[in-house]
Amino acid sequence: MQEFVKLPPIIAGPILRRFTADRLVLWLVASKPLNLSLCLYNHDDGACVFKGNSSDFSPPPVRIGEQAYIYLIDYIPEEPFVANTLMEYDLLIHTDNDELKLTDCCPDIVYGTQPRPVIVYKHEIDHVMHGSCRKPHYPSKDALLRIDQELAGTFEMQEKRPALLMMTGDQIYADDVGGPMLVAIHRVMELLGLYPEKIEGAVVKDSDELLRSELCYYSREDLLPHNKETKTLRDRFFGGVRKPIFTAESAHNHLVTLAELSAMYLLTWSPVLWEYIDYRNADIPDGFKALYNQELEAVELFAGGIAGVRRMLAHIPIYMIFDDHDVTDDWNLTRGWEEVAYEHPFSRRIIGNALVAYFLFQGWGNNPKQFAGEFMDHVQDCFAEPGAEKQDALINYLLEYEHWNYSLPTSPKVVVLDTRTKRWWSESSLTKPSGLLDWEELSAMQLEMMNEPSVLLVSPAPIFGVKLIEVVQRIITFCGHPLVVDAENWMAHPGSANVLLNIFRHRKTPKNFVILSGDVHYSFAYDVKLKYRRNSPDIWQITCSGFKNEFPPGLLLWFDRLNRWLYATHSPLNWFTKRRQMRIRPRRPDNHATRHVVNESAVGRVRLNSEGEPVAISVLPASGGEVRFLSPNPR
Repeated sequence: MQEFVKLPPIIAGPILRRFTADRLVLWLVASKPLNLSLCLYNHDDGACVFKGNSSDFSPPPVRIGEQAYIYLIDYIPEEPFVANTLMEYDLLIHTDNDELKLTDCCPDIVYGTQPRPVIVYKHEIDHVMHGSCRKPHYPSKDALLRIDQELAGTFEMQEKRPALLMMTGDQIYADDVGGPMLVAIHRVMELLGLYPEKIEGAVVKDSDELLRSELCYYSREDLLPHNKETKTLRDRFFGGVRKPIFTAESAHNHLVTLAELSAMYLLTWSPVLWEYIDYRNADIPDGFKALYNQELEAVELFAGGIAGVRRMLAHIPIYMIFDDHDVTDDWNLTRGWEEVAYEHPFSRRIIGNALVAYFLFQGWGNNPKQFAGEFMDHVQDCFAEPGAEKQDALINYLLEYEHWNYSLPTSPKVVVLDTRTKRWWSESSLTKPSGLLDWEELSAMQLEMMNEPSVLLVSPAPIFGVKLIEVVQRIITFCGHPLVVDAENWMAHPGSANVLLNIFRHRKTPKNFVILSGDVHYSFAYDVKLKYRRNSPDIWQITCSGFKNEFPPGLLLWFDRLNRWLYATHSPLNWFTKRRQMRIRPRRPDNHATRHVVNESAVGRVRLNSEGEPVAISVLPASGGEVRFLSPNPR
């Protein structure tokens, strides 16, 4: 029997997930089964107001390896939590001889000399942080550390604390992994004994053979599905574009197995396992060693900041939704892509593994209530007796699941969209981009928001993007190559675009719409109104991307400049866009006299008044400072 390194009892988390008047949810990963008690305290006097064994009110943990147990602590109070009141929580680990507090296991989880993490529930969303796109080997600082630095001085001032952090997609890059990160992933798989898996339809038969393959590092594109059969299908559906099913340009280290994906998440959320990583014995091909060393510097910088990120995640409510890179680039972009990807057993397994990992490490904590019952029965059945048949059964179930979207009963109401799995296919062509939501889901979205005075709408891709970039995407799509330019925007599909714009025109639509988005690797803010309508809703499109990623700077500079010239307010070119009935006024960042975008790794901040209107919009760059988007001059 294999002997494992003795690890701390908690190896990731706790992360504060859903925190509403009627629910407090914590997520963590343990190295062994734990007898846990949740304790809640008043911050003012330290009095304990609740203590209970988590197994009495939470689902059983999910075991994903010999030393890896995922816990979701889901507490429903007898009386609603009081808003705007500081609380503390602790997790007690009971053993035969002792009782360990959270700080005994995770001494760096608190700020200052606090004995426990300090949290606050806010019903009124007055201050929200947001962003997307966190790539560990990108050569910039991690913008999430800006929140940690701010909380260090404000954790006892509830009026200055964010109500929540909204992660709008690409929390990991499953399709673009740096070589040193992949080395770390494989070490974590060994440390934790993450379960192996058999692979059907690939040139490797199982996960062990994958790790032994000479193609394991920097050449995985040669392992991904693109055999003779799928190449023929690809040429038919993708118009001859020379890309495999998995279309990421940097798919050299695309994650394949559930164990790899799980290890990636653990390294993304927690510093604990980084202490066991050794990069020296990696079997890197000679032609990639220079790239490996370059990426190593960025990955080590990333790892050095994870302790601060972990501390921050334990103190404010964190909500998440997937975008494509959480699974793979161009996920469900066209009907042709879907038909090719899901009919091949290997590509279906890769996509399914990413979706299972998303649930375990992200989706579960957003709204545990929606996953109770049959859903969790399928999950537990899979991991009770790990094997290919059970894994495929769970994947099949998740691929048919239709409720990844969720909402929060706050003011304004938060509505989070799943723009990936319920798309509006193009009926005219297999290569045309699908609409980000189909008609049924757009109707459900409208019902969710109807008669609300204001709403905070989370769409991973911006609803109102940079017009010139969307036009370029439209031209290349017309030529039959939407995958080349990731032609994913709300206006790319006529049906979904028209229904969406009609929702904004509906008389029962909210008066104030704040749309939070990421995806594009730059940040901007627009004020939007309907033309020719006295009672137009007020719409704000606010985009922040990425936490640790950026757009190619020279290219974005020209896109921004040309967009300002070609699509100025009174430009006749606006009449050739689907948004011609909308007046879109960009906000200028206060660090530049003419630009409309900020191209720097950053976290977004929005401050709202009691009516749900933004009173301040800004980004906090990873490098420091704060860039404010100035309100456009009234006309």
